Amino acid sequence: MIGEKIQQFQGKHTDLGGLQSQIEAYFKSEGFTVQSSPASPHGYAIQAKKGGFLAGIIDADRALSVLISGDPDDFTVRTGVGKWVEHLGVAAVETLLLSELFLLVDVAEMAWNVEIEGKLAKKVEALVG
Repeated sequence: MIGEKIQQFQGKHTDLGGLQSQIEAYFKSEGFTVQSSPASPHGYAIQAKKGGFLAGIIDADRALSVLISGDPDDFTVRTGVGKWVEHLGVAAVETLLLSELFLLVDVAEMAWNVEIEGKLAKKVEALVG
């Protein structure tokens, strides 16, 4: 998918629930509104959106979406722009996998997405170690 970033980690013995919490904290520290799904055998989903000047660039129902899936020694972190899912906290990850968690993006969204994804990718690598 255009603008989607996929990071694969192996042999890191990472607490995926803890990683989810750390990514949420990072987004909040950057001024994003954050919501996440409950733990599931399919993984964890996080969405973050930011208002302000981005409202003119990114549709109001769009958010940066992060999906963490796998197990502590072999997991994937997927990041991209997706549809803001109302009440993500009560949605199951398997339902989200069939929804618009990741969308094709236009040029303005892609530029924003690439910048934010780059920062997040570095942060995830630092958190995982």
